Amino acid sequence: MTDGSPEPVRVRGRRPPQGDPVVDRAFALLAAFDAGHRSLSLGELSRRSGIPTSSTLRLAGRLMAWGALERGSDGRFTIGLRLWEVASLAPRGQGLKQVALPFMGDLEEVTRQHVLLAVREGTDALLVERLSAHQAMDVLYRVGGRLPLHSTGVGLILLAFAETAFQESVLDQPLVHLPENVPVSPAALRRTLAEIRRDGTATLRRRAPQPLVSVAAPIFGADDRVAAALSVVVPQENAEPRLLGPAVRTAARAISRGLGARRAIGVPPA
Repeated sequence: MTDGSPEPVRVRGRRPPQGDPVVDRAFALLAAFDAGHRSLSLGELSRRSGIPTSSTLRLAGRLMAWGALERGSDGRFTIGLRLWEVASLAPRGQGLKQVALPFMGDLEEVTRQHVLLAVREGTDALLVERLSAHQAMDVLYRVGGRLPLHSTGVGLILLAFAETAFQESVLDQPLVHLPENVPVSPAALRRTLAEIRRDGTATLRRRAPQPLVSVAAPIFGADDRVAAALSVVVPQENAEPRLLGPAVRTAARAISRGLGARRAIGVPPA
């Protein structure tokens, strides 16, 4: 029996009026963690996700049951190993790593510093692997972390070989070199990207957190488009870009062949 008022109409595909779907709130809980917040209390998880504490506890319990979250004896939450298991199945990272690791190992052996492998993810570079010697200098980037496209060696490679519309969308944004907080000139960046496409390598010098040089080259996939970027990061005082460039290009070319690429590095597509 009704009071005569019309019943609410449910529209397929629309979110219910009472809030976000459960899956969106679960993603919000997982997104609350980052490199600076690897362990969160219930209250911190609630505040950082924007979800009420009672709902946070219920959703966290379900994520724990699946293995996406773990909770220590101190009551704090951390990301669970099940997420790592699932993430390791991503073909864009795992297949690439299997081909790249032997060549990355050769570069790490020669440089005794850092060798980075990154792919483009949205408007950032995502670091999918890093090999580092014991005596290597400190760097800011970790595996799984995001790197700016405009101010890292691997990022410049991925930006230089990206489609023109994407490049322009990045160049239209106010860009700053971090951690130096130095504004980026769009005109200078355009010239840099053109030089990278011409030469097939990117050389980047940074002053902070300590002087370093990054030399990077593109890795092409079976579709002959850039699939990833490879770089070495060395202290500025030991850097010889004219020697490092050919070594990085050779390794990147070998990885490209392993991925089924036919295109020669540094040669524009027909």
